[in-house]
Amino acid sequence: MAADPDPLDLVARLIAAIEAGELGVVRSLYSPEAVVWTCFDDRERDVDGSMRVLEWLVGSTTERRYDVTRRIAIDGGVLQQHVLHATTHAGKTFSMPACLVVHVDGDHVARVDEYLDPTPAVGAMG
Repeated sequence: MAADPDPLDLVARLIAAIEAGELGVVRSLYSPEAVVWTCFDDRERDVDGSMRVLEWLVGSTTERRYDVTRRIAIDGGVLQQHVLHATTHAGKTFSMPACLVVHVDGDHVARVDEYLDPTPAVGAMG
């Protein structure tokens, strides 16, 4: 009998893939019906929409590092607080605090509720 997948490990792999710019891995960790909601625009994005945002982030930065301050298992998933530190192609850096509530379905991300203010990233990237 196989052990249930560890949601904390799933989120760790998701964050590591974003840091490394491995967007194919990110996509593989999402369920096909995954939804990503963001507080700053109150929008739900499907997998393709979420991938476009991540493609923008990865394409606009030369490096990304997540300083995870809290990652805990919650009912149905994981809560993560972090600060994303990144460097743009122009050499500007930014730090963006965020909180994610990640709902998992087996070994896939089913939903992400993302709480952040994108001003630092937008300001650094123009």
